[in-house]
Amino acid sequence: MSDVIIYHNPACGTSRNTLALLREHGVEPMVVEYLKVGWTPSQLGDLFAKMGVTPQQALRVMGTRAEADGLTAEGVAAETIIAAMVADPILVNRPIVDSAKGAALCRPVERALELI
Repeated sequence: MSDVIIYHNPACGTSRNTLALLREHGVEPMVVEYLKVGWTPSQLGDLFAKMGVTPQQALRVMGTRAEADGLTAEGVAAETIIAAMVADPILVNRPIVDSAKGAALCRPVERALELI
């Protein structure tokens, strides 16, 4: 099993490019299609802590209902955003790469190189 995980959406060009970049550098990551398998609150909390970001910073707004559902409003509790992400996994920005060296949202894709 690889010690590198990519939380991947195959419909996302940035996610596909990040996966390709890892493979070009000899890394075959464990690929987690989070839209299929979903998230748990503790998994997201642990991942965001490792990334050093808040749920608000990891929230995907473009192409989602985040704004319409009030998730981008000032003062929305982290627990509320995490619960929404569990209910609708598309709300988590991607791709996220997780390794022994840390975890990061890989935008730009080259951020993945810091983690291998």
